[in-house]
Amino acid sequence: MLVLVAPGQGAQTPGFLTPWLDLPGVEDRLRALSMAIDLDLVHYGTNADADEIRDTAIAQPLLVAAGLVSAAALGDVTPGAVAGHSVGEITAAVFAGVLDDTAALGLVRRRGLAMADAAAITETGMSALLGGDPDVSVAHLEKLGLTPANINGAGQIVAAGTLEQLAALNEDKPEGVRKVVPLKVAGAFHTRHMAPAVESLAKAAAELNPADPTVRYVSNKDGQAVSAGAEILDRLVGQVANPVRWDLCMETFKELGVTAIVEVSPGGTLVGLAKRALPGVKTLALKTPDDLDAARELIAEHGVA
Repeated sequence: MLVLVAPGQGAQTPGFLTPWLDLPGVEDRLRALSMAIDLDLVHYGTNADADEIRDTAIAQPLLVAAGLVSAAALGDVTPGAVAGHSVGEITAAVFAGVLDDTAALGLVRRRGLAMADAAAITETGMSALLGGDPDVSVAHLEKLGLTPANINGAGQIVAAGTLEQLAALNEDKPEGVRKVVPLKVAGAFHTRHMAPAVESLAKAAAELNPADPTVRYVSNKDGQAVSAGAEILDRLVGQVANPVRWDLCMETFKELGVTAIVEVSPGGTLVGLAKRALPGVKTLALKTPDDLDAARELIAEHGVA
């Protein structure tokens, strides 16, 4: 069974969309989406520097747009399940037929702006912990006043909080943790620091008419497959201020009988986690159009007809 997944914030790198513009129709689609949300996705995906695309209000729409155009380049794909990490959940909602492109980009534009405003209230950030025992690490983070904002499985937890708290973590790592890696994000996402963004996103979501998913949609909240479009939209709103449980999503993939995972552009992060947590499952990350042929072969072997 094939699972199609979409990465979250921090996966973007300068110029990562450049090779995708060589595909027929991609630039036109990106420019149309840019017009719809008043944000030049082509510029930010090709010419902008790392600091520019680190901005939450830019990074989030850019990631969703990249996921949509790279998935479309695969052709007609019917996976057994879809999921996204953090903002990638909105990309996955399009894959599942819950939202259309325009609705998804409008929602993620509002999400990015609201989360950027929330992040501006207090200087906050996120760092990945590599290695260690999850229970030990979570207890240590809580002692430091940090939140385990992403529990990603495969030995990775992402801590979030104030810059002072993260500095303390760097000096006082949990037992067994090999390394603490600062992430290229502009705030403590999926924590209480994002509570101001929830109300704004709820207002944006109230303007939408979600459809029920046409394929299994696996939620970050608890790793469960959600069958109602309205509930998926509610979860997208609440998830802004709640931890991402990617570990539970991967457990669900395993229970469903996953045999292959394809991660849309800018792929790599989620495939890396799957390689460690789901041994034996074939994986492929769409980094550039050069990966499309291999992805199509994998889909033909493991996808749903």
